[in-house]
Amino acid sequence: MLLHDKLKEYRLILASQSPRRRQLLSDAGIEFELAPRFECEESFPDTMPAHEVAEYLSRLKSEAYPEPLGERDILLTADTVVIAHSRILGKPADRAEAIAMISMLSGSEHDVVTGVTLRTATRTHSFSVKSKVRFRSLDEEEIAYYVDTYRPYDKAGAYGIQEWIGYVGIEGIDGSFYNVMGLPVQRLYCYLKEMV
Repeated sequence: MLLHDKLKEYRLILASQSPRRRQLLSDAGIEFELAPRFECEESFPDTMPAHEVAEYLSRLKSEAYPEPLGERDILLTADTVVIAHSRILGKPADRAEAIAMISMLSGSEHDVVTGVTLRTATRTHSFSVKSKVRFRSLDEEEIAYYVDTYRPYDKAGAYGIQEWIGYVGIEGIDGSFYNVMGLPVQRLYCYLKEMV
């Protein structure tokens, strides 16, 4: 049986404000409800290895969800981090920080890790997926144009792979494109099929 048929018996709740995650689920034919916004302090231990942070934060968001889950509810939370030169690049605070982040990524390879947590009333399953992304060397004008035109202040690492910079700047990806967008859809689909 196809997943979208199996999911009709359940309520998948997406606890994310990311328009890209909403789009990816819709495009994959996965029906969901959007959770209301809730507070979660997204902090992690300084000693935590960078590649474990996204999964940890996805669990933190799941635990912070304020509503009790019903018998047929599945809560989906996710977090994406960009790791360059052993440093986690979050969302840039302003134009200068966005330019600095993209300049750091320019001409080099970095990792994008998305952590996902699926939680029901009785069990929790977390996983993460890593993709490697390689940027060609971008010049200052290109970086400034992208930041000023697309204002990527809501994106980890200050870029969206599906935007202009992805078309002209990315030389290659090793791993899932959709993971870099913010949700490893193929892996998520497989785990959901196992759960329902």
